[in-house]
Amino acid sequence: MVSLLAVAGVVVAVFVGFNIGGSSTGVAFGPAVGSRLVRKTTAGGLFVGFALLGAWTVGRNVIATMSSSIVPATQFTPAASVAVLFFTGASLLISNLYGVPASTSMTAVGAIVGLGLASGTLNQALMFTIVSAWIIAPLFSLTIGVVVGRYIYPYLDRYVAFTTFNLHLIQLDRSGSIPRPRFNSNASLQDIAGSLSVVVIACYMAFSAGASNAANAVAPLVGEGGSLTVNQGVLLAVFAFGLGSFTIARRTLETVGDDITELPILASLIVSVVGGTVITILSYLGIPASLAVSTTSAIIGLGWGRASRAATLVELAAPAPENPDLEVSTGALVTSRVEGAPASPTIGDIARHEEPMDKPKEIPDVPDIGAEGPADLDERSLFDPRAAKRIVVFWVLTPALSVAASYPVFVFLL
Repeated sequence: MVSLLAVAGVVVAVFVGFNIGGSSTGVAFGPAVGSRLVRKTTAGGLFVGFALLGAWTVGRNVIATMSSSIVPATQFTPAASVAVLFFTGASLLISNLYGVPASTSMTAVGAIVGLGLASGTLNQALMFTIVSAWIIAPLFSLTIGVVVGRYIYPYLDRYVAFTTFNLHLIQLDRSGSIPRPRFNSNASLQDIAGSLSVVVIACYMAFSAGASNAANAVAPLVGEGGSLTVNQGVLLAVFAFGLGSFTIARRTLETVGDDITELPILASLIVSVVGGTVITILSYLGIPASLAVSTTSAIIGLGWGRASRAATLVELAAPAPENPDLEVSTGALVTSRVEGAPASPTIGDIARHEEPMDKPKEIPDVPDIGAEGPADLDERSLFDPRAAKRIVVFWVLTPALSVAASYPVFVFLL
């Protein structure tokens, strides 16, 4: 007979997965839906399909780590499993209330650490590896963002353009007896290639989200003596993702998110590739890590690197007396474009249905490093230092609070 606690565990797992699916779908497919490349229903279906692929392949390694390696699987009693999932769900609530992309993975691991400390069964060597990865991954994403923003982004931005369509990219031609799909008549070959890249990378982000987040929803319910097998856990997690993708994700797909609305689509694609790749590699290694932390670090690094082109490395290390307050900011992603070159639509432009400027016949050359004047970094700035500090504080604070809050609970339960 199925116990009441086992049923409660499944219900809480579905709630966690529901919220993950709602938020992750908007992050992955916001640009694709906003630029009318795919419809919201199509985005939900693609997200569920690729999240299932990521969870079923790479994601089971993370499930194994969180269900039996940080603490023995026998420690996940029905009551302990419900408690871990409760703290994971609470982290989603806190991050939503404060508007900070807190890491569900880090908070879930924090709750499991509280269980391990209370029972004296924590795998300290593995936790050292996991915490090390939590430090290295965002630093790596930040570094890649800086290098790309400083040395590569301006050249990509010079040639890559994205069109915002009033109608969808793919339409049905009903002139004949049988409706046939066709591309929007206003779409050029460059538009089609760029549009396909947006959709492909969105699917890749969905794969990464499934690989890293399935464990957050079901890991405590999987393992020896658990109420679910690994396969059942993956299917339950993806089912819950789908509930969120087809319901609350519709709103996130519309608003896209206040913290990334001024991020150009090109920058969004670069950030998605960097963050998704970092998390996919860590998931393959069985290390639970945050997609939100890695992508946000890449955003900050990309903007910093773009703005830093206004000065040489020597000038950055030792600012000249006449310009001692040279600053860099992620706002440079939208403000320091080559003068006279077209302005790519940002995600916010697309969400607001604003039209990008027309593309000129000739695009100016990209100025050399140090030749550009300092950008107007206050205009349409993506992140200010205070916001960045608040985000970092919450990244550290939420898993720490999860450990502190869960430890006495598990001492009482055990």
